[in-house]
Amino acid sequence: MQSNRFEERMSDEVTLVQRAIDRDANAFGRLYVMHMERVFSYIYYRVGSRADAEDLTQQVFLNAWQAIGRYRKTASPFVAWLMTIGHNLVVNFYHTRKDKVSLDAEMLADDSAPDPELTAEAGFERQRLRRAILQLRADEQQVITLRFMEGFAFAEIASVMKKKEGNTRVIMHRALAKLRDIMEKEGEQS
Repeated sequence: MQSNRFEERMSDEVTLVQRAIDRDANAFGRLYVMHMERVFSYIYYRVGSRADAEDLTQQVFLNAWQAIGRYRKTASPFVAWLMTIGHNLVVNFYHTRKDKVSLDAEMLADDSAPDPELTAEAGFERQRLRRAILQLRADEQQVITLRFMEGFAFAEIASVMKKKEGNTRVIMHRALAKLRDIMEKEGEQS
């Protein structure tokens, strides 16, 4: 049953993309609603600033609307194309900023958490993991973010990164080993 809903959603998406290519703004608006949160969370994790992530997310969709006529259906979903645009904007964001985004970026506490101590500890661990991820190479950061934060399959990651699926698996393996080393070193220093 769930497979049918997924196939139905993908069929709807294909129809919306085709209508958007034909310059149907309403269809593109529906694609925006479908993918905005996912694109935002990917960018937010990379830049760490809510305001910058909101600006970049809007820029992703503006760029996508301007380039929708050049979009070509591939084996990966439309969102992979959006993530590629997002990745390129994040790279440009860091190239154009003299002062790199602070690692002390806003981390919102979960108000529904019953224990403030656990909330603070979880926030500290997220910050610690984010600092460790930011020590990785850009391609390693991208694989980790797409796989674990966005839940992309390796085939989708390969499409976004324009690499072979096997290469993305190797990058993931190396990135996880580096992350483990970074986290262990940081733990020893504490």
